[in-house]
Order: sequence, then C-alpha cells, then structure tokens
Amino acid sequence: MGERNCALVVVGNEILSGKVQDSNAFFAAREFRKMGVALARIATIPDDIAIIAEEVSYCASRFDFVITSGGVGPTHDDLTMEGVARAFGRPLVMHPKLENLIREHFRERSLEAGLKMAEVPDGAILNDGGDIRFPTVQIENVYVLPGIPQLFEAKLLALRSRFATDPYFMRAIYTSTGEGNLAEHLNDCVRNFPELMLGSYPRIGDPEYRVKLTLESKSAEYLDRAFKHLMALLPSDVVVKTE
Repeated sequence: MGERNCALVVVGNEILSGKVQDSNAFFAAREFRKMGVALARIATIPDDIAIIAEEVSYCASRFDFVITSGGVGPTHDDLTMEGVARAFGRPLVMHPKLENLIREHFRERSLEAGLKMAEVPDGAILNDGGDIRFPTVQIENVYVLPGIPQLFEAKLLALRSRFATDPYFMRAIYTSTGEGNLAEHLNDCVRNFPELMLGSYPRIGDPEYRVKLTLESKSAEYLDRAFKHLMALLPSDVVVKTE
C-alpha cells in the first residue's frame, strides 16, 4: 500500500489573534484524506521569518512534502517566501516568469509592492495553478500557497495529481451507548487488527446516536475483516446503523 505523509504550515498573526478563522487546515485535511495522504502535522505560526524558517526546515526533513498557507502577498507582513528561503539557505531572487505576470497584472498600480510577489528562493520551480493565473512556487518538497481560502483551495486541487497515492477505505458504526461500554470491544479490535485506524467520536445531544466509530485502512480486505470482527463483538441492540 502506498504511504505518503505531509505537513501543513499555516502562517499568520491574524489566525493566532482570532481576527480570521482558518478554514484551510480543515479543507486540506479532508482533501488529503481523499488523496490517500496522511496529514501528520498542522502548525499555526506567526509572521516571523525565523519561526517560519525553523518550522519549514523541521517539516521538510520529516515529511514527504509540506504545504504552507498564507504570507505571500505584497505587504510588509508577507514573510513566508523569505522564511522558506532561509529554511533552505537560499537567497531570494526575482523569477522572470512571475515578474512578467506581476507587471502585466499590476501595470502601474502598486507595481513596486506587487513585484515582491515575484521574489522566490533561488532554484524554485513553478507549478500550474489550475484556474488561478499565478503558478504555485515549489522549493524542494515545499509548496507555497496563498492564505485566501478560494485561492488556497484551487491551488491545492490543481496539485492533486502530484500528491495522490493509494486511497483510504472507511466504514462507520453508529451506536446508542457511551464510550465506556465500548472500550473493551475497541481494545479487542485493535489488538487483533493493529494496523487498523480506529476512531471513537462521542456526540452530545444527538437523538440518533451517542458514539460514531470509524474504521480505516488502505486494504479493503483488511478493513472488511476488522469491521466484521468488531460488529460481532458489539451487542446488536447498540448498533444504530452502519455505513
């Protein structure tokens, strides 16, 4: 089974101060799961070059690839590109293709500020941005995406073919009893199927069910055996429905 993992680095004082609610992490987690990729780390950090460099360096050395979100605009606090460059010990240089796009887009309107977005770490490559005019900058295994959700989402989906691997298969069991009554059965299932990803999620105040159990694996056959094993352990009167 193909295994790939990644990290998401969300950059922005506005996220940490509560001025803006981040939706990119949720979108990325959901989409990576569809791609069969394990999102193994989400870090939310301030607009600080040294902190960006430290986090990107940490993630780039430990995960198959890294996505950054935010801090790539034309203003004083857009520092992600410089932080990524520092993480790899590279200078920032003007990319000719980006420079042409910026000049065409901004023309005489705030051109000087706009040209900041054409600066990339030396040796960076550009990836097609899908429906977005501006391409996505890549340095080694790090992909630098904007923080605006509409742009982030479009660019991430445009990169899907680069990341996708063997998919996850999932089954769900909804129960009418609490986690305390399920713990013994869940522990038994994990002992017998140690590679199974088994989740237990209580729901308060829902008249339909009290706990949702999820079983995941990259092997459909392994998942089917684990699902049947757990269903045999659970009292039939506590199972509300399965998916």
